[in-house]
Amino acid sequence: MTPGRFIAVVGPSGVGKDTVMEAVCARHPEIRRVRRVITRSAEAGGEDADAVTHEEFEARAQRGDFALFWDAHGLRYGIPASVDADLAEGRDVLANLSRAVLPELAERFDRSMIVSITASADVLAARLAARGRETAEEQAKRLLRADFRLAEGLNPVVIRNDGTLDEAVAAFSAALQPERA
Repeated sequence: MTPGRFIAVVGPSGVGKDTVMEAVCARHPEIRRVRRVITRSAEAGGEDADAVTHEEFEARAQRGDFALFWDAHGLRYGIPASVDADLAEGRDVLANLSRAVLPELAERFDRSMIVSITASADVLAARLAARGRETAEEQAKRLLRADFRLAEGLNPVVIRNDGTLDEAVAAFSAALQPERA
């Protein structure tokens, strides 16, 4: 059996990664969306994730409970090691990753692809303000990181999310197809 692909979705805060990923999984139920572990309180809102304390996160990292983990925006993020079972069964998995952890992706997983979702600065600013999760200062910091460059040698599929959700999902779905053909 051919192992599944780890499909890493990256992009700046406010670009709509979670919305696009949810719609892609609705269109492609064979893809498993990975639920991240984050040191953000459950009350903070945002994505559907497992909220843990910094101490619990560190203990889980020490036990090897994460396939990948990283720090960003004052938080810790982890991808559960349980993704290995899905991949071994030939199932593709989809996860929101930090652009900084992408060099580890190819080292850790035999089959992977990167989808980089982008949008204009005006769209990003409006979406960050609308979600209301961060202060104005935190929003400004996130916008400064929007142009973060990917490491050399990574060849992401780039999807613009300035238009409709259907347009972004159609582009994402098309990017999945060459591998499946």
